[in-house]
Amino acid sequence: MSLPASVRDVAMLLARIGVGVVFIAHGWQKLVTNGVDGTAAFFEQSGVPLPTLAAWFAAAVELLGGAALVLGLVVPVAGVLLALNMLGAYVFVHAGNGIFVDQGGYELVLALGAASLLLAAVGAGRFSLDHLLTGRRRAATPVTTGV
Repeated sequence: MSLPASVRDVAMLLARIGVGVVFIAHGWQKLVTNGVDGTAAFFEQSGVPLPTLAAWFAAAVELLGGAALVLGLVVPVAGVLLALNMLGAYVFVHAGNGIFVDQGGYELVLALGAASLLLAAVGAGRFSLDHLLTGRRRAATPVTTGV
C-alpha cells in the first residue's frame, strides 16, 4: 500500500522539522549554552581527536544542518553531514554506555543518525526550498531511457 504523495510530503515536512529542531537545539547548546570551550573540554575528556576543531564542527553542522532540514534546503548534503556527525558521537562518546540515553547511551544518536540518513536518501519533499528551487525544473525535464 502506498500513501498519496501529499501525505508523504506532509510526513517528510514534519520529520524534517522535528529532526531539524532537535539538531538546532544541540548545536545551540554546543555553541552558546556550554560554549565551544566547554564543548571542547568535554570532547577532550571523551577522547575526541582535535577537540576544539571537533567542537566547532559539531556545533556548526548541528546548527546549520538542523536549519537546513527545517527549511528543506540542501537536505541530502545536510543529512549526510548530520549522520556523519552522529557517527562520531556514537564512536567517541556513546558506544560504551549501552543504548539508554539516561546512562549516556546511544539511542538518541542512533535515532538522529538514522533519520538524517533517511532524509538524505529521500530528499526534502515538495514542501521545501529544495523543491521550490529545483523541483519545477526537474519536473519539466523528461527522463529518457535510451531504448
